[in-house]
Amino acid sequence: MITVKNLYKSFNGREVLSDVSVTFEPGKTNLIIGRSGSGKTVLLKSIVGLLEPDGGEVWFNDILFNRLDFREKREIRKQIGMLFQGSALFDSMTVEQNVRFPLDMFTNMSLKEKKQRVSFCLDRVNIHNAEKLTPAELSGGMKKRVAIARAISLNPRYLLCDEPNSGLDPMTATLIDSLIKEITEEYCITTIVNTHDMNSVMEIGEKIVFISDGVKCWEGNKNEILKSDCRLLNEFVFANVLAKQLIENK
Repeated sequence: MITVKNLYKSFNGREVLSDVSVTFEPGKTNLIIGRSGSGKTVLLKSIVGLLEPDGGEVWFNDILFNRLDFREKREIRKQIGMLFQGSALFDSMTVEQNVRFPLDMFTNMSLKEKKQRVSFCLDRVNIHNAEKLTPAELSGGMKKRVAIARAISLNPRYLLCDEPNSGLDPMTATLIDSLIKEITEEYCITTIVNTHDMNSVMEIGEKIVFISDGVKCWEGNKNEILKSDCRLLNEFVFANVLAKQLIENK
């Protein structure tokens, strides 16, 4: 579980997060949604410690994360898998080396043990016989799946995803959504997904937090979002033509 309490963050006197409080539960796909510039990426970076909040608290279970020193934060980060917007694979490394990277950085496993773990993770995301390929030889969807394999290589308790469907066609995006949801439920991971993709919201939004101008304006799930009386949320939802059609057909 990750709990955010009264979080504030400003840049050059401009407040980008204002008194945000929310709890992200394990075993569920927790989504942060909002327009570009709404503060959702700043919230995600503040949670993982890439940005230091100006005020408030970030709890990983019963540990107050943003009060820890660098060494203590490093121990928590070993339990966090990250899925970045552009997959962020190392171009000079093979698929196997990319997935093995966190194991090389944070464990004392033998090479044989690492290879076994890499094979397990790649198999879990349905990547086969691709260990020796480089990212340049992969499709966009395969890159995302390799990135997910790397994110789960350390068997994390927490999975943070920043726009995981960016640049993917709708069918591949749906497959990535399903994979994230399956892994979340299978390993009871606390998963947070940053997205503005309404298809993702309607597919896997078990808990949804809507951020606008740095303020948490609404919280609910994919069933409740279609019935919300929050004006700002409705403007965001109705901006998507497919979502508008879904609502009109209800």
